Amino acid sequence: MTSQQLREQVNEKLIEALSKNVLPWRRPWSSGVSGRHRNFQSQRPYSGVNPLLLELHNLKHGLASNQWATYRQWESMGCSVMKRPAHVPPGQWGCTVVWASKVKKTVVDKDTGDEKDSSFFCLRSFVVFSSQQVSGAAVEKLNATPTVPTDNGTTYPAVEELISTTQAKIVTGSSAFYALPQPEGSWPNHTSGDFITMPERKLFESPEAYLSTALHELAHWSEVRVGWDRRQHGYAMGELVAEICSCQVATELGMPITLDQHAAYLKSWIAGMQDSASFVFKACGMASKTTDFLLNHVRPADAEPTQDREESSLVGAA
Repeated sequence: MTSQQLREQVNEKLIEALSKNVLPWRRPWSSGVSGRHRNFQSQRPYSGVNPLLLELHNLKHGLASNQWATYRQWESMGCSVMKRPAHVPPGQWGCTVVWASKVKKTVVDKDTGDEKDSSFFCLRSFVVFSSQQVSGAAVEKLNATPTVPTDNGTTYPAVEELISTTQAKIVTGSSAFYALPQPEGSWPNHTSGDFITMPERKLFESPEAYLSTALHELAHWSEVRVGWDRRQHGYAMGELVAEICSCQVATELGMPITLDQHAAYLKSWIAGMQDSASFVFKACGMASKTTDFLLNHVRPADAEPTQDREESSLVGAA
């Protein structure tokens, strides 16, 4: 399957989900499982479009685990993938994730005849299985590990710590928004702007609603700090990046996401995806980068992935 065919296949899955008002990055309940989707063997979090594909797979098959690995990886750890249930069509028991591999080649300059090195990204796919789809000692040990349930009270100290540690300027106002640095394009030498406005906490329907809104605006605050140019990519993609990022950060820090379907944005997201199969890949890639930027304020960065192991560097292709 070519890279373009892979993009189109992923795109079709997500368009179908959005058309049904299913946002695969939102989970308004606590499953008792904390953190982002990870490869069980390397413990590297999946990034780019892959967390969305894995969450859709969970929803489709009634799974809740965030630990995944390929058939060979599970086998190497002494585990066996369970037989596909009769009601599951062939080819749909595992979840296909994608990996952008950088390929180098030598090209000839048409004008000078000189040879020069060129590189491009090529998508590869792997099929992974949830820890709930396999059996073996390693999985039994995982399932026996007690999880920390999300507190249904009013506090989420990990989220509060992240918001505080970023040292983003947050002021009180009548609505939630991020004020861009002014003059436009002048950050970090701006003279005004670069602050978040939030309504008072008591005006929100729940602590989760306030904190998820704050995380959304922090994603916008991060734009200039991670090299995101909203003028180039457009408003709809910027909102999708902030939406996915805020949900990923909340998931990593153990806070359920408020059930807000953002219907006003759905049409523009679907339109963008229908216009270009790369739309969602670019948005998810930047969302992962922004998520890592924010989480690095409260925890060490994940180790660099190795390149000598199958699907050790699963990322979204832009």
